[in-house]
Amino acid sequence: MKKVPTLYEWAGGKETFEKLTEVLYKKIADDKLLAPVFQNMSAEHHRHIAHFIAEVCGGPKLYTEGDGGSHATMVAHHVGKRLDDTMRKRWLDMLLETADEIGMPDDPEFRSSLVGYLEWGSRLAVLNSNATENPVSEGEPMPKWGWGETGGPYIPEENN
Repeated sequence: MKKVPTLYEWAGGKETFEKLTEVLYKKIADDKLLAPVFQNMSAEHHRHIAHFIAEVCGGPKLYTEGDGGSHATMVAHHVGKRLDDTMRKRWLDMLLETADEIGMPDDPEFRSSLVGYLEWGSRLAVLNSNATENPVSEGEPMPKWGWGETGGPYIPEENN
C-alpha cells in the first residue's frame, strides 16, 4: 500500500513554507491595509509563521521545538490585535496568490486542504484577536491538519 504524504511533504517541505511566508510578508509590507498590523513584527516573523503552518500540516516540530513556540504562544500573539474579516480575507488572498507565484502544488486535493486550514486558522485568529485573554492554555496540543475533514461544527462550551 502506498504511503500518503503529509501536506508538509506534498508541499515541498520547510523550504517551500519559508519561501511562501517570506514572499508574502514582503508584499504585506507594502499593503495599505495589512502593513500597519505587521509593522512592528520581528525580522523573523515570517519564518515563525512558516514553521507554525508547516508543523500544523504534518511537518517536524519546527515551531514548537525550533522556535520555542506553542499553540498558546501563537494565539497569544493575536490577542488584543482587533483584526477583522476584511484583514483576514486580504491576508488569505495574498497568501494564496503567493502560493501560486512560488509554485506550490495546485492540485485540488492539496489546495482544498490548505485552504481549509487557512480559512479555519485565520477565522480563529480574528476571534482570538478580539479576545482580552488567551483562550488556549499552555500545554494544549498544536493543531494538526491533514487531507480530511475537521470533524464537525464548532460549538462553544456555553452551548453544550
